Amino acid sequence: MKAVQFEQYGSPEVLEVTDVSAPTVSEGQVLLKVEAIGVNYADTARREGAYVVPTPLPFIPGAEVAGIVEETGEGVTHVQKGDRVVTLIEKGGYAEYVSAPAESLIPIPEGVTPETAVALPLQGLTAYHIIKTMGRLEEGESILIHAGAGGVGSIAIQLANYFKAGTIIATASSEEKLALVKELGADVAIDYTKENWREEVIEATGGKGVDVALEMAGGDIFHETVKCMRSFGRVVVYGVASGNPAQMYLSGLMNRNLSVVGFFLPQIMKKPKLFQSSLQELLTLLQKDELRLIIGGVYPLAEAANVHALMQGRKTKGKLVLVP
Repeated sequence: MKAVQFEQYGSPEVLEVTDVSAPTVSEGQVLLKVEAIGVNYADTARREGAYVVPTPLPFIPGAEVAGIVEETGEGVTHVQKGDRVVTLIEKGGYAEYVSAPAESLIPIPEGVTPETAVALPLQGLTAYHIIKTMGRLEEGESILIHAGAGGVGSIAIQLANYFKAGTIIATASSEEKLALVKELGADVAIDYTKENWREEVIEATGGKGVDVALEMAGGDIFHETVKCMRSFGRVVVYGVASGNPAQMYLSGLMNRNLSVVGFFLPQIMKKPKLFQSSLQELLTLLQKDELRLIIGGVYPLAEAANVHALMQGRKTKGKLVLVP
């Protein structure tokens, strides 16, 4: 089968289309014919050798896939050949076929395309759990969502409304993206490239600061975000897109009873009941047209290197999808 892999860490050019053996199916697994693949910053971190866990070489990236069940292993009874499903896997998604644990498969509802369904698992589950499980957002609380026009951010804005947040503040980097976050349901849109963005956040909350903040940039953005928090506020860190991990003195959290919480989706995936119920809830919202996904582009698998370059150059919005 065709797959995209890299044999050394580096820039997008290290991604190469190659012929590899199709995966085999063992007990409790299924073989999927891939129809759509989600592209994520985790893929670029893997490619650069900068992911939070080691990336062995050679490596086929890709954690989000939607496809058709081609073969079932021993003991698999709840899905059968021909079923259209979506799932998260640890690696190997940039390919024509993947194997996946049967228990991780979620049926794609009628009327939902593979390209749309695949935009949900990683970024949808991330948005859901950084808000509810880790951020513990309560009805009426204010929330700050960085990169609101991105894959996670655009879903998080809508889920914040769904969970009945109070003031929803979203940041973005251009007039077009600022307009989009307002359209998605943000009460306040702030250009985080301006030096005074933190003051605008504080002003939007009547000087009180925000209750929950979703932070994925690192560096100065993290430190300025902490300064935006009100007493008992929770900062949920779910990425380091700037490549500059933030460092801080923990004593700085004490005077306002602040919490800084880390989030790593694979830990959620170790709790099937937790991720299955939340993903099913997200797919139901999507089917009912109560959740809008921003698909920034659908590209052939062979263009994976170009897609990585576009995403890291911040020249895209919403979700990027590859198709074999």
